[in-house]
Amino acid sequence: MQVQEIVNVMGGRATFGRTVATPMDLQRRIGEGVAVDALDRVARHVYADPAARRILMNRIVPEGTLKRRLREGRLTPAEGERTARVANVIAHAEYVWRNVEDARQWLTTPHPEFADRAPIEVAVDEFGARHVEDILDAILHGLPA
Repeated sequence: MQVQEIVNVMGGRATFGRTVATPMDLQRRIGEGVAVDALDRVARHVYADPAARRILMNRIVPEGTLKRRLREGRLTPAEGERTARVANVIAHAEYVWRNVEDARQWLTTPHPEFADRAPIEVAVDEFGARHVEDILDAILHGLPA
């Protein structure tokens, strides 16, 4: 996935305060602490409903911690990395489906490959994100998924 697509899902220049063009730029910005707004932008990219957004956000950053982060304004490097991981999966789905709404539908619909869980739910940890990406790659290449 191209860095710019991930950055766009996370809010682009408004979130990062500067241009992020390379994987190393993204890694540096995450290490410096990404604006907490990136997490909300990622959740908004998938869910219009505020309650559903909050559930996804709390799966990435637990509720009590998120309240502190909202006051502080920044995510830790680990929280930023988890946010970027989910943004990568969203960007990947949008690339595969070539349509934001179709990608949202796929990301939020239970899938048998994920024990009837929605792909976005599975994508919050490293192993799950890789599994979702593998399925997206299979779809992209016309394989059954």
